[in-house]
Amino acid sequence: MAWALLILSGLFEVAFTTLMKLSDGFKKPLPTLGFFVFAPLSLGILSHVLLTIPVGTAYAVWTGIGAFGTALVGIFFFKDPVNRGRLFFLTTLILSVIGLRVFGGA
Repeated sequence: MAWALLILSGLFEVAFTTLMKLSDGFKKPLPTLGFFVFAPLSLGILSHVLLTIPVGTAYAVWTGIGAFGTALVGIFFFKDPVNRGRLFFLTTLILSVIGLRVFGGA
């Protein structure tokens, strides 16, 4: 259950970073409100997960999911650059997250 919550928390991180971008420096009300909903949710769930999963593992997985997901959102919705090197390192990032799940304990 803790790992499912950690994944959910990581997805909420993707949501709040995307909404932060869409808020235009917190000038647009709806994305700003969304940011202030998803950021505490993400951190609150992460805090709960830390009761079960070691802090280093949980934080690395949380940031990995957030970084990977946010990079994909950037590529697909904000026209961020795509090249072989970037895709290679995004792949290694997700493989590292999987490795932490396999070898990270809890």
